Amino acid sequence: MTWKRYQNELIALIAFVFMLGAYGYKTAQVSSQAQSLASARHAIAEVQEVISLKKIWDDARTGKKVERLQTLVPSSKVTWSSQKKKVTASYKTLTAAELNTLVTKILNVPVEIQSLKIRKVASSYDVEFKCKW
Repeated sequence: MTWKRYQNELIALIAFVFMLGAYGYKTAQVSSQAQSLASARHAIAEVQEVISLKKIWDDARTGKKVERLQTLVPSSKVTWSSQKKKVTASYKTLTAAELNTLVTKILNVPVEIQSLKIRKVASSYDVEFKCKW
């Protein structure tokens, strides 16, 4: 007899709980979809960046750009060793202006710098540089 008395309220309560569950599920799905969309956009941006970097690194003119580092300072100050796509260079007794020019050029060339050691000796600088591309 009590079931009959509260039957409508019980049905309304079950419908309300079902409605809350459905709302929670919908919210979770929308959030998940937005998160996967953001993840996909991030992945696409990374792929585009990798493609553009690959184009820069595969450029045939990169070797010529690296060769210019040999002519920035007088040849008496440079020891240069080049093998395929690897360069080892040693610069001795550079002035501050030559060092600044050299480091700026090195950082603007699209290569993988394996080693860059700068030592100050009195008022001059010694630089050891290894890179590949």
